[in-house]
Amino acid sequence: MKEALLVIDVQNEYFTGKLPVSYPDGSLDNILRAMDWAHDGRVPVVVIQHTNAAPEAVTFRKGTHGWELHDEVKRRHADLVCEKTLPGSFTGTILESWLKERSISTVTIAGYMTQMCCDTTARQAFHRNYAVNFLSDATGTLLISNKAGTIGAADLHLATLVTQQQRFARVLTTAEWIMEF
Repeated sequence: MKEALLVIDVQNEYFTGKLPVSYPDGSLDNILRAMDWAHDGRVPVVVIQHTNAAPEAVTFRKGTHGWELHDEVKRRHADLVCEKTLPGSFTGTILESWLKERSISTVTIAGYMTQMCCDTTARQAFHRNYAVNFLSDATGTLLISNKAGTIGAADLHLATLVTQQQRFARVLTTAEWIMEF
């Protein structure tokens, strides 16, 4: 089994922009811990960066501070940096061909937001017959409020994890994932 760590959208928008990730505490530290551990020759690291291509975009607009990768992610090794424009990291990107070229059969999901790009990417990977690990403490989200209603970050995160575990992925902590190797 060959595996890759997918680090999804760890961009400034989630720290200093309009969408500050608030749950769970320590998610960035766990993402960085997973990256550091993976880079020690164990697992290739793919860093995925979201771009909002809409001309009127106020978040993730290419070239803005919010679009930039978090400095701590930029400082770390990545075997591939992949730009995406939709929530799923497989849609319109080179990710799948890159994984196939390396005979990777398992992807581990870390990054932001739990219920959006992480969830979508995990489901896409599952549909493409990859085994999927979803790091519960290395993914994160925030309170969401819109016309459909309001849900707190902890509830939203947990609901996504429960759904992932039900069908699409194995939900693990970063420590559990590291201990498997």
